[in-house]
Amino acid sequence: MRSFAISALREPPFPAGRHKATDRVASESVEWARTFGLIDSGHRVHRLRRADAAGLAGRACPDGPEDGLRLLTDLISWLFVMDDACDEDDLGADPARLASTIGSLLDVLDRCGEPEHPPGADANPLGAALHDLCRRTRAHGRPEQLLRFVSQVQAYLLALLWEATNRERRRVPPVAEYVQMRRHTGGVRPCLTLTDLASPRPPGSAQHADPGLVALDLLAVDLVCWCNDLFSYGKESEVDPDAHNLVTVIARNSGADESAALRAAAHRFNQGLAAYLDAEEALLAGGDDGLRHALAGRRNWVRATYDWSLVAARYA
Repeated sequence: MRSFAISALREPPFPAGRHKATDRVASESVEWARTFGLIDSGHRVHRLRRADAAGLAGRACPDGPEDGLRLLTDLISWLFVMDDACDEDDLGADPARLASTIGSLLDVLDRCGEPEHPPGADANPLGAALHDLCRRTRAHGRPEQLLRFVSQVQAYLLALLWEATNRERRRVPPVAEYVQMRRHTGGVRPCLTLTDLASPRPPGSAQHADPGLVALDLLAVDLVCWCNDLFSYGKESEVDPDAHNLVTVIARNSGADESAALRAAAHRFNQGLAAYLDAEEALLAGGDDGLRHALAGRRNWVRATYDWSLVAARYA
């Protein structure tokens, strides 16, 4: 399945890069996760190292400041730990149990990283680490970016409850519903916000409200998530196909066999990439220099996901 994904997907026609501090930040981020208790056993340490959060972040943010790369890497590490807790450690199989965890995390987000109001001493590791991410985002002094980040993580957490409810009921969502919710369960949006924050010229509120950039953001998030689904499908289908994968959703809703569903998912990615290129060209034609940095960040994320997926031990 992995070889099919590689051959069927159109390679994003964007330059590839890798931040020079990637290897150093990789070891620092694992220590960050260990310090907050996100990884408390040899198995979890090994799993996070194999996930290679820094390898993804370094490709997505190849030329930003090192502290921006470190913050982005720590966020991806946090997302990996949260996803693994749901997908592999069974937290996501019990909506009631997951709701309790998410309730405490939403309380952390409501604090918006205020240094004077940290989580209590009894906060769980996920909450303590999330507060640290919010605090460091807040320290950049860009309130609009902080609020975007907080609201996007909130949407991610609530979307995990949608996944858990589907699992409990053994429900496969319709394709359109899946595509919409995948934009949140993938955790890509808060990653884009921290990538923007590391840019020398982060887009302002007016640019974020530009309908052209809003549409392009959706395309970029879709491409990252669909690429992830195709590369992870082989691992996820080894025992029981996860209903939260584009290939599985297409197969179950259309009655297509596995091969046809894989081709359909790859075709959707390739069509999305063509639409992305057209939308980007239209925005670039407007000549807004402020948007050019934002567009570079989205290009980097699409390319980074493709390149990282080719070598990711996370999907092995």
